[in-house]
Amino acid sequence: MAFQYPNSSPQRVSTLHEHFGNEIELLTDDGEPISFVIKQEFQWGDVTYVALLPFATKDEDELQFMRVIIDQVEIELESIIDEDEWEAVSEAYDELFFASEEN
Repeated sequence: MAFQYPNSSPQRVSTLHEHFGNEIELLTDDGEPISFVIKQEFQWGDVTYVALLPFATKDEDELQFMRVIIDQVEIELESIIDEDEWEAVSEAYDELFFASEEN
């Protein structure tokens, strides 16, 4: 199924920042912890996304985009595996990030 572009513009949110601060630690498939800087969170349509930068690098090419899944008890992050969705989310991030730098 192809990615469906939301009809709305992305809007900044701060769910992860409110719960975890500016950094978050995730586990790899091998159970190794990796620390990330939370660069930007935004809601686009019905989905919340986050841009994460590995703490060990400052190279923006290393950004990782994930879906933020919020239920009544916990917050989970889900990988984006659809290439079209990943590209669209990357463009939405650029739009938000660079717009905030201009202001």
